[in-house]
Amino acid sequence: MFSVALDGPAGAGKSTIAKEIAKKFQIIHVDTGAMYRAIALYFIKHNIDTKDINSIVPKLDSIKISINFTEQGQRIYINNEDITDDIRTAEVSMGASNVSAIPEVRAFLLDTQRDLAKHNSVIMDGRDIGTVILPDATVKIFLTAKAEVRATRRLKEYQEKDENVSFEEVLRDVIKRDENDSSRATAPLKQADDAFLVDTSDMDFNQSVEYISNIIKERTQK
Repeated sequence: MFSVALDGPAGAGKSTIAKEIAKKFQIIHVDTGAMYRAIALYFIKHNIDTKDINSIVPKLDSIKISINFTEQGQRIYINNEDITDDIRTAEVSMGASNVSAIPEVRAFLLDTQRDLAKHNSVIMDGRDIGTVILPDATVKIFLTAKAEVRATRRLKEYQEKDENVSFEEVLRDVIKRDENDSSRATAPLKQADDAFLVDTSDMDFNQSVEYISNIIKERTQK
């Protein structure tokens, strides 16, 4: 078994790239960002501010989060309800950034995330995989791209879901998420000392997948 930690800022393409690499290497893709999005969606639906720590923490025990892996990818459930298709919105994205800054939320998900890597070969993407969740991962990648490039990619995702947002709004959100994720006190976004830095600003999807796949092959075949 082996594990790949794939970290990076919002809009870097972590999940789509990780999903493709998981297929190539026939391993499981664990999208930890989806877990934070799921929790954010739960509180948004219950009209609770995703920054309201005092309201969020006591209610974590009422949340059952589970994951099912299918040929189409990871499906995520909150209290047995499949909410996979509801978490890719701008509102949920910012909510995920807020709840992920809460130490109790991160602790709530930590065991689930580590347990998946104990029993499976995985590629796990997020913001603190190589530094906190899987510090002993076989391969660590820090995936990034210029903010404008990431905003363009994220805008395309929103447009495909018929979300009416402008490029300026998406770019502002991307920059804000970068600030939130990098400056939070608990498990901030940063490159692990032993991670490979991969900037995909000038790469297309296939080039990015191929480049990272070669790094994984080199590291796992030693």
